[in-house]
Amino acid sequence: MSLLHSKLAQILPIQADEIRNMLKEHGDFVVSEVTLKQVYGGMRGVKGLVCDTSEVPPDKGLIIRGIELKEITEKLPEEILWLLLTGELPNQAELADLQKELTARNAVPQYVWDVIDSMPADSHPMAMFNTAILVMQKESVFAKRYDEGMPKSEYWEATLDDFLNLTAKLPAIAGYVYRKRFGKGPRIEPDNSKDWSGNYVHMLGLEDDNGEFTKLMQLYLTLHCDHEGGNASAYTSSVVASTLSDLYYSLSAGLNALAGPLHGLANQECLKWVLETMEQFGGVPSDEDLEKFAWETLDSGRVIPGYGHAVLRITDPRYDAFLAFGKKHMPNDPVFATVSKVFDVVPNVLRQVKKISDPWPNVDAGSGALLYHYGLKEFSYYTVLFSVSRALGIGAQAVIARAYGLPITRPKSLPTAKYAKMVKG
Repeated sequence: MSLLHSKLAQILPIQADEIRNMLKEHGDFVVSEVTLKQVYGGMRGVKGLVCDTSEVPPDKGLIIRGIELKEITEKLPEEILWLLLTGELPNQAELADLQKELTARNAVPQYVWDVIDSMPADSHPMAMFNTAILVMQKESVFAKRYDEGMPKSEYWEATLDDFLNLTAKLPAIAGYVYRKRFGKGPRIEPDNSKDWSGNYVHMLGLEDDNGEFTKLMQLYLTLHCDHEGGNASAYTSSVVASTLSDLYYSLSAGLNALAGPLHGLANQECLKWVLETMEQFGGVPSDEDLEKFAWETLDSGRVIPGYGHAVLRITDPRYDAFLAFGKKHMPNDPVFATVSKVFDVVPNVLRQVKKISDPWPNVDAGSGALLYHYGLKEFSYYTVLFSVSRALGIGAQAVIARAYGLPITRPKSLPTAKYAKMVKG
């Protein structure tokens, strides 16, 4: 039994009991009201979900298990995985045990490579990545044990096995998708002497002589790991998981949501806009030129990608972390310099637009420029990076949901005619 399994076996039953007692005593307590605007606005702001792994207060940004993001940007993704599940950062022995577990589980079945190889050469990287996850469903520990009649009290254990098995394999799959889709050469075998993110960099095959790209990937995979339960990818996955579909089904479903332009494509759209700006002005623009171009973008009916957020009303602390990394490692890179200048100019423009409530950059405003600097210039692949990271939060949420015994998700819907009747009284 791994140290992680032992730790969760101690704390999850206690937490589940606390929830049951709270519901027994306060089950009728009202936590939210819903307006018609929210019903027709994607349920924005409605308190109706449970997510214990993270929260996103509008005035602070991402908080993972009570720890603000700025306190853990130097941590390895494996440490964040442990934190998401247990509520605590691992000690050295626990971290080493978890890394040993992931290494032991990282072998990818040959049929996965065969399926990727059989896909059309111009398939989208996300289609290749998510197909690989789904095709591995036959490996699900949860599915096998459910068919054998395992008790509900053990659902979380089987889900944890699926989570660790998938997490261990995702870097190899993502690395091969990159190499196969963009003609980078043969698949690179994992180096089991490296940590999780370092191995991912190794299997991508990009040059990293000074180790800076590995440091960026550690940061990237930490910053994108979780963002409470209401974002499209996490919520989609949780709905599918609530049916007791195993994590292979639910993770694939959730990551499909990341392929949508309104959710997972923002960083590449932002980088495109930055490069378009540089092309317009023949390099890094002046403040005056940038302000003019920002207004031209808005006046044409487009948005400035990477600015504004559905929840936040501050600069996204994930953007702050990427900005600090860029200033340390690539201050003279013209693309990064433009990103930095956009941060100095664009919020003042957006503040003048009445309908814009959040003029500040989100995480996607800076991440693309950093990837671009280290030679990862294939924009359509960026969402796969996002997916490898977000799988940490989605998997942790699934384990906890099964430990809590959360039921199938089934909100009530009404036809427009009934809402119209309510409004008329």
